[in-house]
Amino acid sequence: MLRITDARTGEPVDAAPARRGLTRVEAHTQGSDPTNLRVLLVADLLVRALELGGTPVWVLLTGDRQRAELRAAGAALGVRPFEDGGDAGTGLGEAQVLHVVSEGGATPDGVRVAVAPVHGEAPGPAGGADPAALRLVLLARPRSEPVTVGPAALGDAAGTLDRWRRVVADWARRPSKPVPDAVRADLRTAWEDDLDTAGVLGVLRAVETDPGLADGARFETYAYADRLLGLDLTRDLGSPA
Repeated sequence: MLRITDARTGEPVDAAPARRGLTRVEAHTQGSDPTNLRVLLVADLLVRALELGGTPVWVLLTGDRQRAELRAAGAALGVRPFEDGGDAGTGLGEAQVLHVVSEGGATPDGVRVAVAPVHGEAPGPAGGADPAALRLVLLARPRSEPVTVGPAALGDAAGTLDRWRRVVADWARRPSKPVPDAVRADLRTAWEDDLDTAGVLGVLRAVETDPGLADGARFETYAYADRLLGLDLTRDLGSPA
């Protein structure tokens, strides 16, 4: 079960306390800068993690400034569309509300998921770089830690993505094998522990080089983890070897 730290108390709480009960995830933003984009990304990750656990989710975006620009930047980053929040009321059967906020930002009532700032300039939707590289840079650090975005970090992330997409496409040509139970448990333990995406990435790095795993199992592991990460790791399937 996903446990998330409530910024009001510093204590972990169940992200979905009622089994199959509707959870509302509401992103509170104040512009379209990289920090607010990270708020949107964390909300997207929460939605993905909850859905992987079988929880129905209602996702909203609340904020009066530069909302169109933020939506465009989020879409480039692989964030799925959010409904407009603010006056949405309460969802039928709603059991929990998770408010994703920037540190020092909005202070709504209910569980608050705080997101640390992003320093440096993130490329825009038309910046030429693979937006997934920025997504990987932001996923590589706990959301409670500030992130610095720059050419070196983006270049390293782009290189990792290129390598992973090539090997995933190669592994897909091998006989399929299920995700090993221990690996699946490691992935879920990471992302259910306060949405530890850095831990998930660590599991993938170990799987990449583990000599005891069949390539078909590596492929299924990366495809499964990408349902949370949203890095389009299977993009090059079917490309020439």
